[in-house]
Order: sequence, then structure tokens, then C-alpha cells
Amino acid sequence: MTAEEIQTLIAAGLPCEVCHVDGDGRHWYATIVSTAFEGLRPIARHQKVYAAMGTRMQTDEVHALSMKTFTPAEWANRAD
Repeated sequence: MTAEEIQTLIAAGLPCEVCHVDGDGRHWYATIVSTAFEGLRPIARHQKVYAAMGTRMQTDEVHALSMKTFTPAEWANRAD
């Protein structure tokens, strides 16, 4: 899979203000900002992203996906 394909999958499953994916073809790193994360702990946020990815994590199409997840307010208030 490509970074663009992963971004498209995530954005199709979650309302994203930001969805950026980088990686080397096996190990991927995503930054995702979504209103769907409001009120959720990090593990629940990750589960939402995994759900958007469908079976691609289980079939090893995406070997590893590391993510930073933010609500829009958290994203606006982050320290750069």
C-alpha cells in the first residue's frame, strides 16, 4: 500500500481535518485530527482508525501503523 491509499482509507472511515501518513512501505506513521476522537482515550481512538483500515492490518497489507491522534481542539492547542 501507499501512504495515499492509507490516507484515503482513514479519511473514508473518519471525518478528518488532518490525515497525514508517511512510511517506508511496511512501517507507517500517521497524524490524524478528527472530531470522532472527542471524549475518547487513546486506545479507543486507535481502534477507530483500525476499524477504518478494515482487514488491511490483519492481512499484513499494512504491517505497522504508529499514530498520533488529536481532537481539533488538541491540534489547535498543541505546542509545535
